[in-house]
Amino acid sequence: MEITWYGHSCFRLTERNFATVVTDPFDSKAIGYEPLKLKAEIVTVSHAAPGHNNVDAVKGVTHTITGPGEFEIGGVFITGVQTDSSSSAKKKNSNGTRNTLYVFDYDGITVAHLGDLQQVPTQAEIEALGTVNVALVPVGGGGGLNAAKAAEVVSLLEPNIVIPMHYSTPDVKVSLDSLNKFLKEMGLGKVEAQPSLKVTRTGLPSETHVVALDYQKS
Repeated sequence: MEITWYGHSCFRLTERNFATVVTDPFDSKAIGYEPLKLKAEIVTVSHAAPGHNNVDAVKGVTHTITGPGEFEIGGVFITGVQTDSSSSAKKKNSNGTRNTLYVFDYDGITVAHLGDLQQVPTQAEIEALGTVNVALVPVGGGGGLNAAKAAEVVSLLEPNIVIPMHYSTPDVKVSLDSLNKFLKEMGLGKVEAQPSLKVTRTGLPSETHVVALDYQKS
């Protein structure tokens, strides 16, 4: 399968003979980046915010998933797990902000999109995600995990591959931390970004490997 990043928390997951998924399409006026021009059968939304729920930017959509549950669409098994994006129950109850993590299973290769996760998940939430081969992890703070919390989540999930998202780039308008902060937390120096990532079962590294992607213009 192939994973392509379009900036912020928006990815496209493609695999021959399977439905195409786009995660968290953004409104470029609110977030920056080029306006999205993508096609997919499935769109997932982690939470209701302009940086994550611009479903109209994606053409050909037959299924929009905006919350927890289990789904099977076009050969892809999708599990949505709800987390609270607020650290306090009081805040959660006053604004009702929720975040949904999604795990996409493409014939045994699993990709977890953590959305705008703000707190380290509970053990029960981690277990609900199951085995994660590729984790798409917010690392730049703002509404999502900061670098230190992101590194902690990675250590809990133990994925084969980590792809950072939701961090500062030259084209993003919102205030976020740099990718370098997360790389330092992971004990890494500079990581050379690549245009996309092709994932095969046989090509999965045995130890967690961080892959940086260049955001693509759709």
